[in-house]
Amino acid sequence: MHIVHTIADLRAALAGRGRPAFVPTMGNLHAGHLSLVAQARPLGDVSVASIFVNRLQFAPHEDFDSYPRTWQADCDALQAAGCDLLFAPRESDLYPQPQTFTVQPDPQLDGMLEGHFRPGFFAGVCTVVMKLFSAVFFASGGGTAVFGKKDYQQLMVIRHMVQQFALPIAIVAGETARAGDGLALSSRNGYLDAAARSRAVQLSQALRALADAALQPGADLAALEAHALQTLSAQGWEADYLTVRERSDLSPPVGAPQAGQLVALGAARLDGTRLIDNLEF
Repeated sequence: MHIVHTIADLRAALAGRGRPAFVPTMGNLHAGHLSLVAQARPLGDVSVASIFVNRLQFAPHEDFDSYPRTWQADCDALQAAGCDLLFAPRESDLYPQPQTFTVQPDPQLDGMLEGHFRPGFFAGVCTVVMKLFSAVFFASGGGTAVFGKKDYQQLMVIRHMVQQFALPIAIVAGETARAGDGLALSSRNGYLDAAARSRAVQLSQALRALADAALQPGADLAALEAHALQTLSAQGWEADYLTVRERSDLSPPVGAPQAGQLVALGAARLDGTRLIDNLEF
């Protein structure tokens, strides 16, 4: 696996190698990330991953400084997964001057759920992804990028960005990887001690219960969502949201919920660690 740190070296390494299949990450890799790499490999001529903890998507009170950085383990895992090229820029490589030009997401998507509870998050995500796309796909003129469904709203925001800027990049979704008890794999799971880890599956269980109840005849979604929040709070969580939305645009369902068109999404803190999850149904 070839490792490069600058945009110039990345572009040189990709010159003449065809269309990349790209998986952007912030490192501290787990099996979910590696499944995206495996999914990406047959979708391009050269497989590329990036590791960059993006300061722009962290609020001042969030965990940028403490975010887990596991460089050697990440490199070993990517090499074992068959990644051809790792782009690991330093902050000064990706942002050699203050990033005063930013990509502002669609206000409708940005104003709900994650965007509501983490103001500025999606602007930071869109800006770094646009810059990574420029670096990775410059030589080829296009290719494929794979993003996980666990970050459901993020995936939708990026798809809309690519569409509206007419970028020659196919956005492919990877399924959420889960532990044996159903907990969605996440780099932030490492913050949980053993006791919290055993309780963390309560979030996915709450989403499953909410989804099942939403499909019952005469379901009152507002009441069901309120009950789900109360149940999770009673189990010691601080919940931001548990909600049922349309898969197509994350709007609240109108009329009777229709199976096969919905997604239940949740975000909540357990012992100070914020976890997100979702379930299509």
